[in-house]
Amino acid sequence: MPRFETTRPVRHSPETMFNLVADIARYPEFVPMCEALHIRRRNENEGVVALLADMTIGYKMIRETFTTRVELDPAASQIRVAYVDGPFKHLENRWTFLARPDGGCDVRFFIDYEFRSRTFQMLAGAVFEKVFRKMAEAFEARADALARASG
Repeated sequence: MPRFETTRPVRHSPETMFNLVADIARYPEFVPMCEALHIRRRNENEGVVALLADMTIGYKMIRETFTTRVELDPAASQIRVAYVDGPFKHLENRWTFLARPDGGCDVRFFIDYEFRSRTFQMLAGAVFEKVFRKMAEAFEARADALARASG
């Protein structure tokens, strides 16, 4: 199964980055290929927020919508995404935010996925790694833009 993992040091706090990534409703505003996001359900249990969300991604002529369960765990500084339904055979995604001594944080991004269609897997495979890199960069750029706007 294809997987992608990266760690990016950023100058923003773990809390700032966690809140930015946790605000999934805003993804269509700045996340590459994210055309729409709809939160179907929201529950909270012992500080962990669980969301059921539909995300529509698009690239050129391809449009796909898939459903995930997103767990926002601020105490663990982690966001976990589990696949529910759509074009994937498997999808697991994790974000972890670790404090750095300089006041910034290391943002760890991990994704493991496989499409149901081998043809789609071959077509998307080369594009997806580039997109995941751009996605990680997009969150940092968004944090920078929000910091400039508020400061």
